[in-house]
Amino acid sequence: MAKQVMYRGTGRRKSSVARVMMTPGTGKFVINGRRFDDYIPSAATRLDVEQPLVLTTNLKTFDINVNVYGGGITGQAGAIRLGLTRALLVVNADYRTVLKAAGMITRDPRVKERKKYGLKAARRAPQFSKR
Repeated sequence: MAKQVMYRGTGRRKSSVARVMMTPGTGKFVINGRRFDDYIPSAATRLDVEQPLVLTTNLKTFDINVNVYGGGITGQAGAIRLGLTRALLVVNADYRTVLKAAGMITRDPRVKERKKYGLKAARRAPQFSKR
């Protein structure tokens, strides 16, 4: 039996972490054991996740299995997108120029700012009262 090839990529966004596993196949996309369309209901977010595959014309080339945890749907979508990008770079290093131009390779460093003492939130001060 021939050995199955698997490409892996890890993506992070906000507090979400996604582990992406790609195997050559027909384009089946599974996230946490659920179909891609079921897991991410928003069409705009789905397009955002698929962008690296569309740019490299690999939409129906790989079966993709993703384990993702932490954060919300948007953070998880960003993590999956970065994981897909990194896995595609393992498949073919020539994709780097296309993906870099589209801004896919860079991890988004924005995370929630911590709450400070004396304040109601990270920067929100208590209401000022003159009397």
